[in-house]
Order: sequence, then C-alpha cells, then structure tokens
Amino acid sequence: MKMKKRILSMLLIGAVLLTTAGCGSKGKEESTITIYDGQFSEMRIIHYMVKLLVEENTDIQVLIKDEMSPVNCYNELIKGNCDLMNSYDGTLLTTFLGLDPSDVPEDTSLYDFVNSKSEEKEIRLLGKLGINNTYAVAVPQEIADEYNLDKTSDLIAVADNLVFGAEHDFFTEEGSAKYNPFVEFYGLQFKDAKQIDLSLKYSAVESGNIDVTVVYATDGLNRKAKLKVLEDDLAFFPEYNGALLVREDLFERMKDSAPNLEVVLRKLDGIFTQEDMIDLSYAVDIDGRTVEEVSEEYLKEKGML
Repeated sequence: MKMKKRILSMLLIGAVLLTTAGCGSKGKEESTITIYDGQFSEMRIIHYMVKLLVEENTDIQVLIKDEMSPVNCYNELIKGNCDLMNSYDGTLLTTFLGLDPSDVPEDTSLYDFVNSKSEEKEIRLLGKLGINNTYAVAVPQEIADEYNLDKTSDLIAVADNLVFGAEHDFFTEEGSAKYNPFVEFYGLQFKDAKQIDLSLKYSAVESGNIDVTVVYATDGLNRKAKLKVLEDDLAFFPEYNGALLVREDLFERMKDSAPNLEVVLRKLDGIFTQEDMIDLSYAVDIDGRTVEEVSEEYLKEKGML
C-alpha cells in the first residue's frame, strides 16, 4: 500500500511539473516574435529594424533565426513557425499566390487585391514601407551606350548579340514574373541565358561574362556595378511595394504582453524612399557596415529610437 501511495505521489508530482513546463513554454511563446532572416540586405535591415522598435517599445523579444529563401520563409509563416517577414505585394501576387497582374481588377490596387486574397491564409500585409523594389532589367553603362538602350523594348533588336544572366530563382516556374514569361512577353531571343549563383551575379556582369541581367530596383550593388536600369516600358513587372507580411493571429496572441504591437510595427509605414534604401543596402553590401549599425543609425536619425 505504501508503495502504491509513493507511486501515485510521484505521478502527481510529474503531472504538476509537466503542467508548469507547458505554462512556461506558452509564456515564452507569448513574449517572443520569431523571424527567419532574408537573403538580401534590404530584408535583413528591415527585420533588424523590427527587432529594435519592438524591443524598445514593448516587453517582448524578437528572435531572428538563420536566413531562408522568400518562398521557404513564406511556407514557414503559413505553417505558424514564424510570425512575420518583410515581403512585397508583387511577390505575394506572383510567387506566393501564383497569380498574374492581369488578375488584379482595374478598380483595385495590387496591394489591396493581394491582401483580400490572403485572408483565407490568415496573413496580411501591414502598411507600405515606401519602397517599390520591383524587378528591373539592367545592363552595364557601356552596353547601354553601344546599343543605345534606354528601355527594355530596345533590347528586341539586339538581344541575339547579348548574353542574359540571373540568379537561379529568376529561372524557376514559381510565379509569373520570371525568365520564360519575360522573354516571351517582350519577344526577346538572347544569344545565351545563364543561371548564376546570386553571390556571383554582379561580378559576372562586371567581368563581362553576361551583358544583361535582372536586378532589384533598390539594390545598392546596381550603383557599384555602374548598371543602367532600363525602363520597363511595356509594364511586364508588377509593383513590388515593400510591407511587413504578418500572421493574423500574431496580435491576438500578443494582446496581453504587447497590446500596442501593431502600432509599433506600423511605425515603419512609409518611412523609406527609394534612395534611402539604396543608400542603406550600399552601406552594408559595399561599404561593409553591419546591418545592426546602419539600422540603428537610420532609426535614430528618424527620431524613432
């Protein structure tokens, strides 16, 4: 009988410990925002600004984990393994939702359209950050001068003399704003098309191994490589307005520990210009400054820290 009582007591103690551990885990979850970092300086800068603002203005912590591709990060967001990510309305439309700009009704903005389509996935974009980091076609200035290139359609007559190169992601079938739809839309037949590791793309342009590439409009590396960004005169690429993409349940989960969380995150609404972001990414990618340093400096200049 004593042995049975002892076993019963041990089982009860174990149950109490498990309950306590569960409460502790839940409490930790409700005081932490999890983000997977991006592969580009722009995403990393914005993610770190989120961390600075949230930790300054609330009692919760922001955990930034190792970087992921945008598609993988989005999948983790949908699964509930992270809480928010920096994204773009054009990426949400073409890559994540698999839709085309032509699917957007004429009386609706792309931004509003993708937010309405995201409701069923229980995610939404917060306010626009002020940057349109759209895809853009770019060439070295000497190529632009040689062939008199100002807009993308100018490539039609000379594409067979030029080699196109871009990162592997641009050649995938995930989304409509990719290589095959692009060349078909513009009627381009390049001399060759090369898939290049993202880290080697700009050096390939500077060394002359490729003549034409696709870039992000706010990438500071465009300035370093002396690239001329061509006008997308036939409007193939949609807008890519930067915005924080968040799980809808985030604010409900944080309502006790950080009831002002959405207000804090929306401090980033509209604070950037195109030139601001080019300068910030240039400072990291070219000048070698840290994401932490440039993010904190910018927010202090804006009077936000």
